[in-house]
Amino acid sequence: MSAHPESAPAGGAAEPRVDVQEHGANRQTSERRLYMQLQAFTGCGDAKPLLRALEASRLEAVLYRDVSDPRGVGILGMSEDPTFFVNGFREALTAGPFLGLVPRPDLTMFGRTYASGFETDLEDWLLERPRRAVLNPACPWGIWYPLRRTGAFSRLSPQEQGTIVREHAVLGRAYGAADLAHDVRLACHGLDVHDNDFVIGLVGRDLHPLSHLVQTMRRTVQTSQYIQTLGPFFVGHALWQRPLPGPSPRPRP
Repeated sequence: MSAHPESAPAGGAAEPRVDVQEHGANRQTSERRLYMQLQAFTGCGDAKPLLRALEASRLEAVLYRDVSDPRGVGILGMSEDPTFFVNGFREALTAGPFLGLVPRPDLTMFGRTYASGFETDLEDWLLERPRRAVLNPACPWGIWYPLRRTGAFSRLSPQEQGTIVREHAVLGRAYGAADLAHDVRLACHGLDVHDNDFVIGLVGRDLHPLSHLVQTMRRTVQTSQYIQTLGPFFVGHALWQRPLPGPSPRPRP
């Protein structure tokens, strides 16, 4: 007899097969993914000490000026190892010139890259594409926000969900192909204090196309019918980005 009868499958059903890998096209699989976290602060009167500290560090990060707060900054950190955010990233943001800043936990965002099953180059999608987007000096503007879908979306069939999500994907690719906006999509299920599902980053050369993309997305079925919460929004302009090795390419859509 099982020591935990309540965990036995009902009616003798087979145990579910658990697969936590990322899956791409042509049977690609990967255990790798990139974690990203945005930490926001206020009380920054002079950003030069922050720049010097970041230049001296090995952090893979972006420092943004906050459009909504004249003394605000945002720091976007990234790593494949989630312990980075409780070790190296934490240590950097609680020492030196960062120590005097006032945290804005209401704007903290944390998530991981994920695959939808159609990616032709899976590891590039999971690891390199997001880096190319946020670390590209030609794309200094960024809009970052979390979102949560309604429970009704989860009850749709996979086919219905796919149709709704593809509408979003087609719009995103169109803006990317025109070099107007490049998106970073992060899953944050169970990682977000407000129980959000995703964090979205939009980066580009100019701010208007990013806002235009958000406006256009409002008319999609997903946003108009199946989004429960959206935001808060962090809007920033990059003051410093860790240079990518080699030339900075245009982000691929």
